[in-house]
Amino acid sequence: MNSIDKSILHLNISIIIHTHNEEKNILSCIESAKLLSKKVVIIDMKSTDKTVDLAKKVGASVYLFPYSTYVEPAREFGIKKVSTGWVFLLDADERITSELAKEIKNLIKKTGSVEEERSDGRTESVKTYYKIPRKNIFGNLKWLKHGGWWPDYQIRLINKKYFKSWSKEIHSTPIITGETGYLQNPITHYFHGDLESMVEKTIIFEDIESTLLFEGKKEVRTSTFFRKFLGELYRRLFRSLGFLDGNIGIIESIYQAFSKTITYIYLYEKSRTLRSLS
Repeated sequence: MNSIDKSILHLNISIIIHTHNEEKNILSCIESAKLLSKKVVIIDMKSTDKTVDLAKKVGASVYLFPYSTYVEPAREFGIKKVSTGWVFLLDADERITSELAKEIKNLIKKTGSVEEERSDGRTESVKTYYKIPRKNIFGNLKWLKHGGWWPDYQIRLINKKYFKSWSKEIHSTPIITGETGYLQNPITHYFHGDLESMVEKTIIFEDIESTLLFEGKKEVRTSTFFRKFLGELYRRLFRSLGFLDGNIGIIESIYQAFSKTITYIYLYEKSRTLRSLS
C-alpha cells in the first residue's frame, strides 16, 4: 500500500452517494470516490437493478431509503448515518478527480489544526462547508463552459458538526452554521446521457416544480409559455453565451427553454383543473 492510500484510510471524511438504478455508473463513481476516502456510503432509494450488489462487492456500505424522484429527502438521512467529521456528497453520474481529492485532503488536515487552535481561545475564522465547481459534460461529448453551466457551484463538502438539517423540497439547500468556502478543482458531471433519459427527467422534475408553484398560488396564462421560453432561451443562448459551446451548446439552451416552458404548462393544467372543480 502506497503513502497516499495510507493517508486515505485515516482521513476523517465519508463519501455519500445517493442512488436509484445506477448500475451503469456506480462502479466508476465509487472508484473515483476512493481517491478521497475508503469510507464510501451508498444511500439507495429502492433500486431494482444491480446497483446495491455492485456497490457491496467493492466494499461500500449500503443503507436503504424510501424511493423519491429527487435526492433531497435522502441527503439528511445520509449525513446523519456517518460518524466522520466531514462528509462529501456525490451523485452517481459525478466523479471526483485526483486534483480535487488532493485539495480536500490538504484542506481537512489544515482545518483540523485550526479548529484545535480555536478551542484554545483564538478567533481565527473557519469555513464549515464548501461549494465546489462542477464541470458539466453533455452526453460524454462536450464540456459546457457557457450558457450558465460553469462554474455551477454546488455545496458538497460539509463539516458535520455544523450541519443542522436539509429541507425535503427539490433543489433545496442545507442549513449549516458558519461560513462558506470555495474550492478550486471541480467535480466532473456526466449529464444527459441520451435524449430519452433527458425527457424522462424533465417530466419528473418539472412536474414537481409546477406543484411547488401551484401551492405558492403562482398565476399562469397562455402568454406565460412564450415569455418563459423566450426568456430562458435568451438567458442561456445569448446573455450567458451558450452559442460559444457550438451545436451542443445551442441544443442545450433550447432544451432548457423547453424545460422551463413545460413547468408552466403543468402549472396551467393544474390551475385549470382547480378552476373546473370550484
